[in-house]
Amino acid sequence: MKRLVLRTGVRWKISIAIAAVGALVAVALSLVVHNSARVSMLDNAREFQMERLLFAQRMYETTKDPKFGTKINDPALPRDLHRKMKEGRRATFVHENANGSPDIWAAVPMSNGSVLSLHGTVADRSASIMSALDRSLIIGSVAVVFGGCALGVLIGGQLSRRLRKAAAAAGRVAQGNTDVRVGEAIGGLVRDETDELARAVDALTDALNARIEAERRVTADIAHELRTPVTGLLTAAELLPPGRPTELVRDRAQAMRTLVEDVLEVARLDSASERAELQEIALGEFVGRRVSLLNPDIRIQVVHESWVNTDPRRLERILGNLLANAAKHGATPVEVTVEGRVVRVRDHGPGFPEALLREGPSRFRTGATDRAGHGHGLGLTIAAGQARVLGARLTFRNATPEGAVEREGEGGAIAVLWLPEHAPTATGSFPMLPHLMD
Repeated sequence: MKRLVLRTGVRWKISIAIAAVGALVAVALSLVVHNSARVSMLDNAREFQMERLLFAQRMYETTKDPKFGTKINDPALPRDLHRKMKEGRRATFVHENANGSPDIWAAVPMSNGSVLSLHGTVADRSASIMSALDRSLIIGSVAVVFGGCALGVLIGGQLSRRLRKAAAAAGRVAQGNTDVRVGEAIGGLVRDETDELARAVDALTDALNARIEAERRVTADIAHELRTPVTGLLTAAELLPPGRPTELVRDRAQAMRTLVEDVLEVARLDSASERAELQEIALGEFVGRRVSLLNPDIRIQVVHESWVNTDPRRLERILGNLLANAAKHGATPVEVTVEGRVVRVRDHGPGFPEALLREGPSRFRTGATDRAGHGHGLGLTIAAGQARVLGARLTFRNATPEGAVEREGEGGAIAVLWLPEHAPTATGSFPMLPHLMD
């Protein structure tokens, strides 16, 4: 069962994190400020109510008449105040109403055993002050959240840009541009973990390049050293008397010579020193003529003719390797289709192995035994390398998708060569377009 994956950028993750932290801090501070302000307001209201009651008490002791709304032995007096009055203490009490406006009670015991009390509500001015404070806290909290989002976008955007530059540089390195340095690509004055990642990628690239170069040199040296004895072996085989043993020796010696030449060609392609010698050709006519010479039984279809600027020798090498691979590992009929700058080679065999579709062609790996029980895996590797020299793209797929039921005559392997609109020059670069030179 495939898991649902939510893809988000670093910018938005950081902005959401900062906004969430800012919201939590703003809410916590707002609650603390609101509660502190409310407690202070109620304390002031209690003190004010008690001062009024004490003043009314002095007036009552003189005039025996309760003033300022005070009452003697008020039956609505809260139970807590009753208990404190029995203890002979003066006290205040706050009663929370359902509408949110608290009532303030104050009571003092009299010398004759009576209780003088005063009941009132919090002043409207205090309530309006609390409302204004709450509004200010809400506005401040919202401002903090949006400010945190903006700050997160700025910080995350800078980090995201550096990471994208690092990823783009690493992608160019993966395509074979070993001169690209990730550390130089990301730039910037501030040093952070991104620079550590860039240094690690650059170090890894240097190590891999050194290893690949060492392997290439060893391979090229071995192939070059084998070339002379193999040539001598072929010459000696020509001197053998006719017969079946002589044919077997010549065949194996020729196969060894072909292998040595292929290995040398792969080594040259790996060195990235190969350059295309460009000519303008009619692609459909060229492919039809070359394929007919290689195998007259192959079906050729030119859907749309196109003139291309490419290296005919390298293009012929690619076609030859693709057709040889189809003949060796596929099944007839083999079809070649030319449509504009695209050349397709299809057979009707078991298809490419999954490892090749997933990772691309690799030397000395022939894939599954049902398709590649013999060979050295160099044909498609050379074809892919020659395509890179031409600035083209060579892709591989099967006519029947993985897991689908293959019907008779509908299977097979398909290799597609996509020639570029602007081929690389003899120096390996691409020509300047007229509209870019203005």
